[in-house]
Amino acid sequence: MTRITIDPVTRLEGHGKIEIFLNEEGEVENVYFQVPELRGFEKFCEGRPVEELPSIVTKICGVCPGCHHMASGKAVDAVFGVTPPPTARKIRELFYMAHFVHSHIAHFYALAAPDFIVGPMAEPSKRNILGVIEKVGLDIGKEVIKQRRIAQEIQAMIGGHQTHVIMNTPGGVRKGITPEQRDDIVKKAEGFIGFGKFSMQLFKEAVLGNPEYLDIILNGPYNLTLHSMGLVDENNHVNFYDGKVRVVDTTGKELCKYEAPDYSNYIEEHVEPWSYLKFPYLKKIGWKGFVDGNDSGVYQATPLSRLNAADGMATPIAQQEYTEMYRILKGKPVHSTLAMHWARLIELIYAAEHCYELAIDPDITGSELRATLSHIIGEGVGIVEAQRGTLTHHYQTDEKGMVKKVNLIVGTTNNHAAICMSIKKAAQGLIKKNTPVTQGTLNMIEMAFRAYDPCFSCATHSLPGQMKMILNVHDEKGQLLQSVRRD
Repeated sequence: MTRITIDPVTRLEGHGKIEIFLNEEGEVENVYFQVPELRGFEKFCEGRPVEELPSIVTKICGVCPGCHHMASGKAVDAVFGVTPPPTARKIRELFYMAHFVHSHIAHFYALAAPDFIVGPMAEPSKRNILGVIEKVGLDIGKEVIKQRRIAQEIQAMIGGHQTHVIMNTPGGVRKGITPEQRDDIVKKAEGFIGFGKFSMQLFKEAVLGNPEYLDIILNGPYNLTLHSMGLVDENNHVNFYDGKVRVVDTTGKELCKYEAPDYSNYIEEHVEPWSYLKFPYLKKIGWKGFVDGNDSGVYQATPLSRLNAADGMATPIAQQEYTEMYRILKGKPVHSTLAMHWARLIELIYAAEHCYELAIDPDITGSELRATLSHIIGEGVGIVEAQRGTLTHHYQTDEKGMVKKVNLIVGTTNNHAAICMSIKKAAQGLIKKNTPVTQGTLNMIEMAFRAYDPCFSCATHSLPGQMKMILNVHDEKGQLLQSVRRD
């Protein structure tokens, strides 16, 4: 049996490797996607005052700290049994829209675009953000950096810091927004909308306008038929901050819709010994292994899944793009993995439009920022949509609010089984008998997981065995005296 290793995999947050095993005929027998890191936040949050958690969990990851801050803030609200006043809720959501804008821009231009703008078979030295700028021009590259910077400025203005966010407090937010800050955000949000429309047009010209790339999306080895999960509002429109979690099956039929406190009635987690990530699945269907189809318990929680699970978008331009995507892709739900990039740009436009809507809302400069705290319920669940999927924070405390137990189901964790299956399917479709496996071939296999925009630092919460360790002892001259391994 031949073994092919991709280590490390590239253009992702965190660390991972892909092990591909070929049989005697040179065909793919099996594929393992391994994540050899452990963060352990669920354990060392224990014993802390629950009101500290929104600031602690931002340290899980530097890419999506705002997601954890928001889910944690909502969980803490629930522990205290309070609902933030309208101004506080809208300030939180305004911050969150800027967070989505900066993250989706980063993924599209820095992580995804090199495969399409530069080309999946291009030299690795060119297949990066600098290669993209070389193709599209320096002015566009500057605009990408500018819009991300502006989104970070809004987050810092509202959240106290763009990464180490401190805005949420039990029942609300720490500070409000002045009229001057509101006016500044309105102008910046208008710029987001323009840049979102430009990015969509670039995608249509560079990707949809290229028959080869369009064929890869529609007919390549990147299709996976799974259930779709996403947060929706009362109209079943996509919502990132609030609503109910809706799951539709592979044909678009609603399987379930649940409130945050009920998540454990619908979602269970499976563990494998070769990864520090768990494998969530739909509890009522059960874990049936790494298989797709309507009978599988595996689901996806991605930008495309959110659009599949919803009946539409809540803002006008995003809704137009939503309608066009499903028209071109011949109806919904869509199960093409690479169409996640398209859906992500629709979400970018939605986040930009909703950022503007919130900024012009009269409530946004209100003075009522916190609800009154009266007692501790002792348990709370907060759910938001992270850029990478549905994010659940579940806290249990004692009567004084000291944390006893934490459970996190992270966006990437939701997608772990699907990522493994997507990589295997891509490898089986791209590696052929008696055909050399090139660097470009391996990159096209990586494209299968890259579409999910995974964040593995956030997602590693399982410890199925002892962590690997190598201890090397050297003398004063640097000569190796002894090496001890624990595999």
